[in-house]
Amino acid sequence: MTYSSVVSRDSVRIAFLIAALNDLDILAGDIQNAYLHAPTKEKLYFYAGDEWKADKGRVVVIVRALYGLKSSALMWRNHLADVLGNFMGFSSSLADPDVWYKPETDPSGFQYYSYILVYVDDILMIDKAPRRYMTMLESKFPVKPSSIEEPTIYLGANINKVYYPDGSYAWTMSSDSYVKEAVKNVKQRM
Repeated sequence: MTYSSVVSRDSVRIAFLIAALNDLDILAGDIQNAYLHAPTKEKLYFYAGDEWKADKGRVVVIVRALYGLKSSALMWRNHLADVLGNFMGFSSSLADPDVWYKPETDPSGFQYYSYILVYVDDILMIDKAPRRYMTMLESKFPVKPSSIEEPTIYLGANINKVYYPDGSYAWTMSSDSYVKEAVKNVKQRM
């Protein structure tokens, strides 16, 4: 089996709704060079070429899930699942295995769930204080610093946080940028 699942768009929409209803914050992050952190299942080697200088001709054994290997996506997903489950204490949802949840209680006694949504190496953390979980994840994987922010784009959709006069808010998703880019590409080809 080489398949690796990803979070569904419906799960993302539901998670944004849950965040708004429970006054939870959302933080996005992008894990750098994700596959290279997972061990490989395949047994591969090659002979070092000229670029290896003094080691030219030596046998090099590949021990990490390189992009392009048949099982790399699955090995990365399994490795991340181990970190989310065993290290961070989250459980995978039965409805969508790339939605991870954990019961929480805030200082006032309010009970809620924290969520982590995974699309390969793009992470959404939903919690009263999601930075603490991002810090835990960063202790295991390098997360691109410029990507750690409240999301403005996720899975190609524009994300906005809309505030209402009563102080409540809602998250919105639109495909404005995607459609504009698609129209631009069609015009270029015509």
